[in-house]
Amino acid sequence: MTFSRWLRSNSEHALLRDAQRRMAAKYDANPPARPHDVRDRWWRQVFAPVYRLLPWGLRRVLMQRIPGSHRKGWPKPEYISPNDQ
Repeated sequence: MTFSRWLRSNSEHALLRDAQRRMAAKYDANPPARPHDVRDRWWRQVFAPVYRLLPWGLRRVLMQRIPGSHRKGWPKPEYISPNDQ
């Protein structure tokens, strides 16, 4: 697994768990399991809250700088001219 793929996978997981924890607190539901080890604790208790505090513009710049599937753009549409039909 490449570094960028590993980074994306871990960050997605941490952000998902953080969102689940916040929704559980908001709706008085069962929260996800607590972090198991130091790595899990860092991702969920340091990375996720700091990431949430970043403004969207900075998040977008960071995502564009790190290689990975999120850098793929939409394919250019193939327009058909009305004269070609």
